[in-house]
Amino acid sequence: MNVAVASDHAGALLHDAIVAELAGLGHAVTDTGKPNGPVDYPDAAAKVVTLIATGAVERAVLICGSGVGISVAANKAPGVRAAICHDSFSAHQGVEDDAMNVLCLGARVIGRELALELTKVFMKASFSGAPRHLRRLRKVEALERPGGSLAEVHLD
Repeated sequence: MNVAVASDHAGALLHDAIVAELAGLGHAVTDTGKPNGPVDYPDAAAKVVTLIATGAVERAVLICGSGVGISVAANKAPGVRAAICHDSFSAHQGVEDDAMNVLCLGARVIGRELALELTKVFMKASFSGAPRHLRRLRKVEALERPGGSLAEVHLD
C-alpha cells in the first residue's frame, strides 16, 4: 500500500521509526522529511492531505506532540478521515468501521513501541463495507461538500 508520513518538530521523535516500520512491512512510503527545526503541525498535515486527495497515497501517518493538532488540521481536507489513536482497538476499528485513512499519533503521549504497534494495526485493517458503515460514510462525505448537509443523504 502507498502510505505517507509527516510530522511537526515534536513528532520528529517518532518520525524515523514509523517510516522504517512501514517500509519493513512492505509498504511504499512517501516520507515528507523529518523536521530539523520548528515546523507547525498544519504545515506537516498539508503535505499529506494533498497526497491523499490526489490519490498518490491511500493512507498516512501524521505525528505531532499530542496528536490532536495534526488531526484537527488534517480533517479540514475533503476525503481525509484522520483520527488520533493511542490504543490498538481505535487504530483498527477506525479503519474497519469509519474508513479512517490517516492515523495521528502523539509523540509526547505514547512511546516508540506503542506507536509502532498502532501503525501495524492501522495498516493491516481494512474497511468492512458493512451497509451501516457505508451509510455513515456517505453522511460524512455529504458534510464535506461545500454547503453539504445530511438532508441530501437518504436516511435508511
